[in-house]
Amino acid sequence: MSDSTIRRFLFEGLDIRGAVVHLGEAWQQMQAGRNYQPTVAQLLGETAAVTALIAGQLKQPGRLTLQLRGGGPIQLLVMDCNELLQMRGMARSNPVVLPAPVTELLSAAQGGQLMMSLDMPDARQPYQSFVPMVGDSIAAIFEHYLEQSEQQPSRLFCMAGPQAAACLFLQKMPEADTRDADGWHRITQLAATVKPEELLTLDAEALLARLFHEEVENQGIRLYEAQSVSYHCPENWDKISDMVRSLGLEDANTILAEHGEILIRDDICNRDYRFTAQDVARLFAESTGKALH
Repeated sequence: MSDSTIRRFLFEGLDIRGAVVHLGEAWQQMQAGRNYQPTVAQLLGETAAVTALIAGQLKQPGRLTLQLRGGGPIQLLVMDCNELLQMRGMARSNPVVLPAPVTELLSAAQGGQLMMSLDMPDARQPYQSFVPMVGDSIAAIFEHYLEQSEQQPSRLFCMAGPQAAACLFLQKMPEADTRDADGWHRITQLAATVKPEELLTLDAEALLARLFHEEVENQGIRLYEAQSVSYHCPENWDKISDMVRSLGLEDANTILAEHGEILIRDDICNRDYRFTAQDVARLFAESTGKALH
């Protein structure tokens, strides 16, 4: 199973909604050439699955960015995703990161923060919110975040491996207790039996049938059409060329004299942009309209 999708669903008789996120190829591409430590890769993959889940609710053009920052062995987990569910992300960490609770890896107790930024084309500046990292796992941290931001009880189950990253999301809607006073407790207890390999390998239909067999038969689950998720990190020479021009010709030539080239590193896309002296001369000639001989 290599596709990358979000499948939303609704327990029609219970007023409980949810989603299954499965990132296959998109997650594999995001890791390519990174050589992440297994612990780092797992946390980044889980963050990727949750980011896709939240970005899947964007109703208009925009870009959602989630950052987990801390002072521990892992300094940064960052993901961004637009309304088309085109995503990219990266982690920054020490060379060796051993398995440990998330709170230790990100030093949540020493000021670690979760930052959410939403950049809309018609907004003057991105909307940003900073919240403390509360919880001992990526799932727990984002459960807390979602409950704070959406004011509804939520549960998340996340897992990531080399080939896939996935999450199961459940949310209690306002009429749930009226429909079935025990419904939310029953559904979350069943969801908690999910095994990591099931989350990573089963498609949404099979996973829901495995976890909620009796509910499917008795109440029915409405499963919505899949939303496709993709890794998207294209080259952007125009943007990088503008950065070089912004240095000014004198500073650009100083860098060339010291290093023989101008090297600009794009961390989130894992790509280097290199400019030789001839490239720089051409850039500034174009900007002034002079021909280069």
